[in-house]
Amino acid sequence: MERDIIVPMEMQSVLERAGYAPAVRVGGLVFCAGQVGRDAGMTVIEDPEAQFEKCWDNLASVLSEAGCRFEDVVEMTTYHVGLRQHLELFRKVKDRVFPRGTCAWTCIGVSELAHPGLLAEIKVVAAMPVQQPATPTGLPPAP
Repeated sequence: MERDIIVPMEMQSVLERAGYAPAVRVGGLVFCAGQVGRDAGMTVIEDPEAQFEKCWDNLASVLSEAGCRFEDVVEMTTYHVGLRQHLELFRKVKDRVFPRGTCAWTCIGVSELAHPGLLAEIKVVAAMPVQQPATPTGLPPAP
């Protein structure tokens, strides 16, 4: 089984310091490790809304590096510290950036995450988009 390790440039420190890959592509699937609201220096963002936005930004970066977009996500699991306290705000941010009703979603409340101050973690599986065959002109076929 061939696997491709996916590491966006801004996440090299995750691989070096924490010892895991942000994502792994196997066949036509991309398995993304949980993405959290911290910056490239691995500093946790304190403001809940800004932290949730950064979770989605980090996830978008990993998916992009793998050749995917949010629309390619088929399964999502989110983990939340203070689920009832923050779920409404998390959903508000999610609905701004992630297409609604396009994947299976499981939302789980937990007592803590890997680092103090983290409020959410987003883990997904995405299916690689199907590449359109090129026509003799090099352009995809017209719809």
